[in-house]
Amino acid sequence: MDKILANSGYGSRKEVKALIKAGNITVSGKVIKDPGYLVDLDKELPAVDGEIVNYSRFHYLMMNKPAGVVSSTWDPNSKTVIDLLTPPYDKFDLFPAGRLDKDTEGLLLITNDGQLAHNLLSPKKGVPKTYYAEVSGQVSPEDVQAFRQGIPLEEGFVTLPARLDILASGEISKVMVTVCEGKFHQVKRMFQALGKKVCYLKRISIGSLKLDEGLQPGTFRELTEKEVEALNNLKTNRYL
Repeated sequence: MDKILANSGYGSRKEVKALIKAGNITVSGKVIKDPGYLVDLDKELPAVDGEIVNYSRFHYLMMNKPAGVVSSTWDPNSKTVIDLLTPPYDKFDLFPAGRLDKDTEGLLLITNDGQLAHNLLSPKKGVPKTYYAEVSGQVSPEDVQAFRQGIPLEEGFVTLPARLDILASGEISKVMVTVCEGKFHQVKRMFQALGKKVCYLKRISIGSLKLDEGLQPGTFRELTEKEVEALNNLKTNRYL
């Protein structure tokens, strides 16, 4: 019972336990005072002060992560993406599915669906993630080929083949990068290995999910049913 209420935005697990013990919760008209009461949602109707609980097991949020915020549920020194959530989502037990560097912006999925998060992050799935980047230094066709072949990094690790599209090449080059893995600072380290520095980085897609450009940095929205269905049906394995 307490988990259902917490996931429905009625408070933290501690807060909803107090509600339950105070007799504010009924199930099909019967007062329930046991936080561990097992509810059969197919047959029973839980209510808080007479209001039927509209329970959703999983929540899916698309956030446009701003720079300066940590992709974590908690950090003693920095604001996290969870700190940006507003009611009722700040009461849900949500977490970021994957990470973006503190200074990187863009698409971040926040959810409580552990299986979907695992599928999106699993190296075996090879889900492509696309970034827009601004790079100090002229990006060349030779760099495109290096990305396509895989780039050796400093510890001897060689990246999987990645796609590099040049939008503009110059003193500050503008590019699109698609990778199928998520090593620490990977895009930055790939350019660093080629003697260039990433000045700005923004993730714009994860698999079929594309960043809603109407979202200002630091804001979020719920995924549509179609977007969730597309993510759950991803069968990709390293397409670029």
